[in-house]
Amino acid sequence: MTTMQSVLRRRRAVAAAGAVSAGLLVLSACDKPTPIATITVGSDSVNSEATCYNDGAALKTEQLAECLKGTDIKSISVDPDETVRFGVDPEIADKGWTILMNGQPLTDASKKTYRTIPGSVFFNAQYGAEGNSTLVSVLEGDQQSAVGVWSFKLKKDS
Repeated sequence: MTTMQSVLRRRRAVAAAGAVSAGLLVLSACDKPTPIATITVGSDSVNSEATCYNDGAALKTEQLAECLKGTDIKSISVDPDETVRFGVDPEIADKGWTILMNGQPLTDASKKTYRTIPGSVFFNAQYGAEGNSTLVSVLEGDQQSAVGVWSFKLKKDS
């Protein structure tokens, strides 16, 4: 190998190391992702970062109301005869979480990372459902001191 090839290899290695370092610096300046909530129906699932998240601090009442009106929400089809499974990151479970249906509590608070609910509940007027779709939210904390909201739209698949 010639001296010139050796010099070129070193330059490329230094340039590559510089590019990697610059990339890591840019990534470290980004906001860290929020915990994830997931809904699974049969073999289909959808997950999302928080619609609203205050990095562990309580959301203000006005913020919470706006969060529950979210428009850019992921959706999943639900056969009313299927079971809907909710899963949350342990970070959410540690603070406790509640499932809301159209903004109203559907379940008591839980510190488990996993819950199941019959799909028919989400389209039953007795539980506040209207029509063929329902807004379901995972609320971290409680309604007085919510720290995060993850929302999903459940669409009736009959």
